[in-house]
Amino acid sequence: MLKGDMMIDVQSLMKVRKVVESNLGEKVRLKVNRGRRKSLIQEGIINHVYPSIFTIRINIDDRAMQTLAYTYSDILTSDVEVVVCKNNERI
Repeated sequence: MLKGDMMIDVQSLMKVRKVVESNLGEKVRLKVNRGRRKSLIQEGIINHVYPSIFTIRINIDDRAMQTLAYTYSDILTSDVEVVVCKNNERI
């Protein structure tokens, strides 16, 4: 799998998936890089882990939630930075 000049191997993807899976249900802080020095920082809970993606549930206010989906390659390419809040560990 290629993104730009970076080669992502299957073992790296599986390792990231296992780390995300081990933190299922944990509160995390996301930094989503949107390009051109634009980024979005949000907090949410890892909701589901699937073979190709994982979802994070974000509380917008008391009555509204949003579910965001990201791929494991998003983490490897630094498009998304995920930090587990309980131990401040970056995935």
